[in-house]
Amino acid sequence: MSHSFGLMIESLVAVLLLFTIGYCALLNKSLKRLRADESSMRGTIAELITATEIAERAIGGLKVTVRECDENLGSQLDAGTALAAKLARQLTAGEDVLRRLGQIALAARGSAAEESQVVEMPTPVPAPAVSNAQALLAAAQAFSERRRATGLAA
Repeated sequence: MSHSFGLMIESLVAVLLLFTIGYCALLNKSLKRLRADESSMRGTIAELITATEIAERAIGGLKVTVRECDENLGSQLDAGTALAAKLARQLTAGEDVLRRLGQIALAARGSAAEESQVVEMPTPVPAPAVSNAQALLAAAQAFSERRRATGLAA
């Protein structure tokens, strides 16, 4: 009996060794796949690092471009503001000149009424409707021509 008992134990150990060898073969295949996946993963990580570096350089370039655009637009905005202020001053001066021309034209009409009694003036032909500024300009020109004719202009 002891001989058959020993044979059974050795048979059981042999079967367990076969299972262990089979499990080791499966484990070896799994480890090979894991190593292959590791190398492909390393390649993917290297590509991601490269793409990240390129993106960081592009972001840096965009920041520089935005800074330059901001400075350029700021200087153009300052120039536009200065031009608007200059135009406002010129508009005010133009309105002042227009007001003075209006006063000259009114004074000329008063003088023209006095001169029409002394010198006979031709009757004006009705002119088409013109703007206020054009009428004032025409009146100022007529006034200066009358003054030159009478010798009072400087």
